[in-house]
Amino acid sequence: MSESKPEAKPMSIHVHLEENRVAGDYVNMARIFHNQTEFVMDAMFLPPQSNTAKVMSRLVMSPIHAKHLMRALSQNISMYEQKFGEIQLAPPGSPSGPGGILH
Repeated sequence: MSESKPEAKPMSIHVHLEENRVAGDYVNMARIFHNQTEFVMDAMFLPPQSNTAKVMSRLVMSPIHAKHLMRALSQNISMYEQKFGEIQLAPPGSPSGPGGILH
């Protein structure tokens, strides 16, 4: 006789966004580092004609959550490119803008 497992019910999560966070922060760089237990991502803004980037937000997450974030970003970039075309990356060191990921 096989045991039937109870069916998992979809979880409903309500997200609250504070009024002062609705506009978000513009970022054009990120710095990522990790240790055995966590990943840290600094989302930064580097103004034109400057060499000083300001950290706008810092995300600290477990390796599992970092991998979920990576998969979600990958899926969303694929959907974006299917709809709008491939995102063209500037070659490293090009004058087309700062941007980039530091690791």
